[in-house]
Amino acid sequence: MSRTRAVPATNSATGHGTSGVTVRLVGEHALLVELDTGAAVEALHAVLLRRRETGDLPPVREIVPAARTVLLDGVDDPRALAAALPAWDVPALPASAPETVELPVRYDGPDLAEVAALWDVPPDEVARIHAATEFRVAFCGFAPGFGYLTGLPERYAVPRRTTPRTAVPAGAVALAGPYTGVYPRSSPGGWQLIGTTDAVLWDHARVPAALLSPGTRVRFVPAGPAVRA
Repeated sequence: MSRTRAVPATNSATGHGTSGVTVRLVGEHALLVELDTGAAVEALHAVLLRRRETGDLPPVREIVPAARTVLLDGVDDPRALAAALPAWDVPALPASAPETVELPVRYDGPDLAEVAALWDVPPDEVARIHAATEFRVAFCGFAPGFGYLTGLPERYAVPRRTTPRTAVPAGAVALAGPYTGVYPRSSPGGWQLIGTTDAVLWDHARVPAALLSPGTRVRFVPAGPAVRA
């Protein structure tokens, strides 16, 4: 069983404006970095990738961001990295990034009216608000190609469905909590479905196979038919 324990001298202030960071040793060659916000996770993930590119990061096999954590696996000297990491300067991510993926979407989802009621707006306003938002892939998971997209203001967070569907079709554009996601393949799911896209999120023949990766900017571009009332 993997052992997880906090490393001394953590909770140091970081440059991304959160109150701190906690680094935990996981087993013999992994670290779990815990942060206060999703924005802090995205900022640290970007710094880790940049340091690895420039050779300023000790050997690490995998860097895996999640909602409030970043896992570093295959670390040669985890204690040394754990001691150094909390003191890093981690600037907030810039407001825009050069790479933006545009996904055509038909706002025809079966839960569009329910989301409109939760937002207290007409259904066509849900489509307008969603399409006007610039999203960023915070992290990936659940299924190959599934990205958790942030960008909607907190007031638009919606609960998952009380009763999940046994099958959500591939290409369904969905909301849950603060996130937007696109189902890359048919699977059970409890997110609120507001639209459909024909974009292929995961393709083994493509390099890379995933259309979306952490840090990618995403915009949804309305494409007919008209929004369902």
